[in-house]
Amino acid sequence: MRYYVIAGEPSGDLHGGKLMQQIAANDPEAEFRCTGGDTMADIAGRDKLKYHYKEMSFFGFVQVALNIKTIFRQIDEVKNDIATFKPDVVILIDYPAFNLRIAKWAKSRGIKVYYYIAPKVWAWKERRVKKLRRYVDRLYTIFPFETEYFRRHGIEPHFCGNPLVDDIAQRRASMPTREALSAECSLDNRPIVALLAGSRVSEIKANLKDMVAIAERMPEYQFVVTAVPWVSREVYDTLITGTNVKYVCDRTQQVLHHSVAAIVTSGTATLETALMRIPEVVVYHVPWLYEKLKPYFLSIPYISLVNINLGREAVKELVKANLDIDTAVEELQAILPEGNKREAMLRDFDELGRLIGGEGASARFAQDIVNSLR
Repeated sequence: MRYYVIAGEPSGDLHGGKLMQQIAANDPEAEFRCTGGDTMADIAGRDKLKYHYKEMSFFGFVQVALNIKTIFRQIDEVKNDIATFKPDVVILIDYPAFNLRIAKWAKSRGIKVYYYIAPKVWAWKERRVKKLRRYVDRLYTIFPFETEYFRRHGIEPHFCGNPLVDDIAQRRASMPTREALSAECSLDNRPIVALLAGSRVSEIKANLKDMVAIAERMPEYQFVVTAVPWVSREVYDTLITGTNVKYVCDRTQQVLHHSVAAIVTSGTATLETALMRIPEVVVYHVPWLYEKLKPYFLSIPYISLVNINLGREAVKELVKANLDIDTAVEELQAILPEGNKREAMLRDFDELGRLIGGEGASARFAQDIVNSLR
């Protein structure tokens, strides 16, 4: 069968590549075309990649407004590419602003539409639920709490686990020793606290300065910012040069593996950290106005996927325009070894792991996709 797969950011490319690999294992005659990244292109073939996500990375109102013609041209060209390829199914991965337009178009032309990793409509832009119900033939979710949410909105979702569990398990098998990591990344022997400051330039600039302020209060620990490779090192250097923070690029799980705790922004990083059983504090800088209007923008009381899935504040969330550094230091100290909140948090992480499910999610999702099409 023919599969057209669309992802618009690095995490979508990672999960899309694993899904495509497992689809091919279940369907030996599978043919792919895609819009995504290097991981997906390695599976489909480099000549089968229509757009790389780096060409499509427009975030925030200003960037979108300045590039609106480019965005609509890309949407039209992807539509034409799908029409030429004539797939049995279009598989959309998150990235809702782009993908929901593709879903509407594909549905109108009788092409099956599967959505893998549902948009987070339960957090914001809930109006998109109507589009999912109208244009998507099969919706796949990666969080257990989403099942009841979508059922309440007239959609029967399919939950087979979370592919992040597979990624962690795969990397765990080849983790470097602490000595090897320290030698490779020029770290010293102090206990490591990982800093996960986000994946976008705006997030990093907003959050890392608060994380550095915390690090400056605790010189007995080695604070390490886990940089993402698609953001220039200069962005990090302007914030950490001359401070008690080390820079390590593209080694997030390796650094977490050897950390005693972490300070994390919102998003998938909070879940990744918890599934690796590393106690964490969530620090997220927001504009003053957003802090005041947050209850009106968000449909849920939490921003971290740990708390959202557990339905309670298992990890402390400091979502502030002006972070109280003393409070942040106290919260971090409470989850360090011998801290009074550490053991309770680790028990919460064990519960989270049971809810999310075990290894093999990508294979289960792929098998369901292939079997449903047959």
